[in-house]
Amino acid sequence: KTQACSQTSEVTAYQIYHTDGFQVPYSLTIIDTPGFGDTRGIKQDEKIKEKIREFFSVEGGIDSIDAVCFVVQSALARLTETQKYIFGAILSIFGRDIASNIVALVTFADGKSPPVLEAIKAAKIPCATNPDGSILHFKFNNSVLFAKNTGANTDEENFDHMFWKMGEISMKTFFNYLSSMETQSLTLTKEVLRERKQLEATVEGVQPMIQKGLSKLEEINNTKAALQNHKTHMKENEDFEYEVEDEKSERINIPPGKFITNCHGCNYTCHYPCYIPKDEDKSGCAAMKNGNCTVCTGKCVWSDHANMTYRWDIKRVTEKRTYQELKNKYEAALGKKMNSEKIIKQLEVEYEQVYLQVTKMMETLTKSLQRLREIALRPDPLSTPDYIDLLIQTEEHEARPGFKQRRAGWCACAFQ
Repeated sequence: KTQACSQTSEVTAYQIYHTDGFQVPYSLTIIDTPGFGDTRGIKQDEKIKEKIREFFSVEGGIDSIDAVCFVVQSALARLTETQKYIFGAILSIFGRDIASNIVALVTFADGKSPPVLEAIKAAKIPCATNPDGSILHFKFNNSVLFAKNTGANTDEENFDHMFWKMGEISMKTFFNYLSSMETQSLTLTKEVLRERKQLEATVEGVQPMIQKGLSKLEEINNTKAALQNHKTHMKENEDFEYEVEDEKSERINIPPGKFITNCHGCNYTCHYPCYIPKDEDKSGCAAMKNGNCTVCTGKCVWSDHANMTYRWDIKRVTEKRTYQELKNKYEAALGKKMNSEKIIKQLEVEYEQVYLQVTKMMETLTKSLQRLREIALRPDPLSTPDYIDLLIQTEEHEARPGFKQRRAGWCACAFQ
């Protein structure tokens, strides 16, 4: 198996029950998780987070934790951006209460103070400390496990003996310390994991709605511009054509074996991919909170949602419209005769309504991000302005039709 990928594929619990002859006076449960930051990228890391969330959320499963152990190499004088990301990814899973239970297991260590401790301190990684404020750590050098008993010279034997004694002492010290650590409940951690999942569902579901809202604002602006460019025609009650960019919903089939949460009433995909296959269990979908959906426009009850064979996507199209069609639409909706001035006024009212909806959706993101920041040990560095900056960069990179107007819309939201 390639070393570029994590050698552990699943979250696994190893239960070691105490028996006579054990060097430690208690039973052990060791939880091994897949490694973050391998060559499969961020999507793979998100899958790992989901696996950890599911593992800790199993009813009757692990409900407390004594130590979170990070394995780090002794010689690292500074953490790379990738390593900082890996620390941030795993720390964002745990609640604040577990900070004092995080310990460093230093590998490739010798008899000196490991340089990596300064790197951890500089990166402000929360972890347990000694009474003097130094980082609590335990040193190991596993090369001794592969030492040959024959053919070794005196120097090699001395090094092997030194590393063996160092590891033995560290192991004893670690298990003695472990027995004295305050056990932490995973209640807060489970809350972080559950709320993180809801946040992700909200972000993924609300973003296309915000995009659609910004496109609607662009459409209204273009319609106003078209009317102002044809003032003469309107005064003479003549019809004319103009073009606008619009967004339409379309169905896209999803692969077999994938699950989804679609809203019947709103014709909207609220969560994809979803990990809940049965419709009767959709109340447990990450998009649901207190029995209602946090994503779809109607905030519909969970039972209005179901698995389907397709997802709703938004497709951008160019449409030709006429002034007479616009006039008829507003007259039918408002039940009164409309002239050009009244139509422009109504467009301004509609613009304000859509703008408020977009702002409200951004507030939903803000509240979710703030709540996550309150309870998480190491929150994701995604503040609302950062998130908007990311969306602006995405618009510029993709450069889809109308991206300049949507970018301007995101910029306006950022300054709210």
